[in-house]
Amino acid sequence: MRIVIKNQSELPIYAQIEEQLKEQILSGEIPEGTVLPSIRKLAKEVGVSVITTARAYSDLEAAGFIATMQGKGSVVLSQDNGLLREQYLKKIEENLQSAITTAKKIDAEKQEILSMLEMLWEDEEA
Repeated sequence: MRIVIKNQSELPIYAQIEEQLKEQILSGEIPEGTVLPSIRKLAKEVGVSVITTARAYSDLEAAGFIATMQGKGSVVLSQDNGLLREQYLKKIEENLQSAITTAKKIDAEKQEILSMLEMLWEDEEA
């Protein structure tokens, strides 16, 4: 498990921790059943306050990624493929929205952007 905090990020530190843990859980890098480090241990490893780490864990629990059990700590819950797909589709949508906003700033044509997308898609398949 690795967490990298970026001081220049627009996201608050707790959200950076949360997002990175979500990504690692969804990708399978942190598998179901894994016991996460304690709030105190993770706070020390990352160099943040315990309150910040507690907020990230609390949000992850509320979102159904982890469960906290008395005396056992926080454990990664099973993630079904539907949730994984939905998370990735949301990320794709956000990136496409950003691309559309940028394209409109330079008055790019819709077909020009679609052609670019098709070309990039084909390059990935090759």
